[in-house]
Amino acid sequence: MSLFLYNTLTRKKEVFQPRDPARVTMYVCGPTVYNFAHIGNARPVVVFDVLFRLLRQRYATVVYARNYTDVDDKINAAAKEQGVEINVITEKFMAIYAADMAALNALPPSIEPRATEHITQMIAMIEQLIANGHAYAVEGHVVFNVPSFPSYGALSKRERDDMVAGARVEVAPYKKDPADFVLWKPSTPDLPGWESPWGRGRPGWHIECSSMIETHLGETIDIHGGGHDLIFPHHENELAQSACAHGGHPLARFWMHNGFLTIDKEKMSKSLGNFVTVHELLTEHAGEAMRFALLSAHYRQPLDWSDESLAQAKRTLNRLYGALEKVSAIAAIEAAAPVGVMEALEDDLNTPKAFAEIAALATTLNQATDAQEQARLKGELLAAGALLGLLQQSPEAWLAGSPKASAIDAAEVERLIEARNAARKGKNFAESDRLRAAIDALGVTIEDRPDGTRWRAKD
Repeated sequence: MSLFLYNTLTRKKEVFQPRDPARVTMYVCGPTVYNFAHIGNARPVVVFDVLFRLLRQRYATVVYARNYTDVDDKINAAAKEQGVEINVITEKFMAIYAADMAALNALPPSIEPRATEHITQMIAMIEQLIANGHAYAVEGHVVFNVPSFPSYGALSKRERDDMVAGARVEVAPYKKDPADFVLWKPSTPDLPGWESPWGRGRPGWHIECSSMIETHLGETIDIHGGGHDLIFPHHENELAQSACAHGGHPLARFWMHNGFLTIDKEKMSKSLGNFVTVHELLTEHAGEAMRFALLSAHYRQPLDWSDESLAQAKRTLNRLYGALEKVSAIAAIEAAAPVGVMEALEDDLNTPKAFAEIAALATTLNQATDAQEQARLKGELLAAGALLGLLQQSPEAWLAGSPKASAIDAAEVERLIEARNAARKGKNFAESDRLRAAIDALGVTIEDRPDGTRWRAKD
């Protein structure tokens, strides 16, 4: 089966064939680390984690880089406000980000480069752009000359006037063209800076990613990913400056972008009060449920985040883990993910279709009575889950636990269940009902089964 991916550059699905099958390369733009990541920031992490898992099924070596932007005006402002060096801010939020993404079952990338560790390489790339006639130094700045690259706009497919307006670039007298963008800018004594041929300064945002890609992955990579909001100006500018620094060689063969995330059908915004962070959500919700919800729509489509979508994700996972729990005494036969799941994911990461295939597989497992068939189906369900970063904990742990469950007195629940079972055995149904209500009041759902009563925290 071929792997088809939608290429933003060509606006169509294409068969993915890596430049070098022995070393597949992928770069995804990471966070600017000055605050907690919001749930929209997590969508590309989860989407491209699925792609990373899928690629590793097909190729022996996949090098996946996701960067940290650890020098930026927002970081500078936060450091100044708190009276600390920028690394105090960045180190704190890099650690939080890594922990939060791990809680969403995202694998660590192969490489996690930091912008501040690549200043020398950035300066070298800027010098190359100047030498090639694609950039110019003026008033302590170095600026990319957009008209020198006739293909500018090929990725975003925007008209020139729209690009100038959409970029919201600084209107500055030192620019030769309104669309030109900054590669290097001067730093005042109170701001972080590095020595360069153009004076003490710091890099522009766009040059950071181009330089880190060149350093770790090469001039042309297989896949460059990120959110839809990065197509312009960030990725458009990356494409232009990298091609101009490398003799016209393309930066990426495939450009992939996930759709926007809204909250309760409104654009996520601090001013609307609907801004929610991953860190905050994890205090009340299981990371795996959040991951499932983020994958519930096709990655290129908009995704609406709501309490109901998260609750639905939990219910679905309860059913899937429930199917596994019923065969917990049976050892799974090691298996590959079913063909239907693979075909769905190989069709441009069609996760909704993959979820439908997994649901059908769980239903079949629930209905199976032959131990050998149960072992095979269990192996297939676990393999399918692994491709999506799901179903990797024990069913007992999932069904009993959640962040909310930590506040539940498990010993008290067990005591009440034991008392209720004794009341039922003695046909004292009024007492049994009273005890069930007491269990319910603790935030617990119970299920009476032939092998005993099972309980878990409510969704």
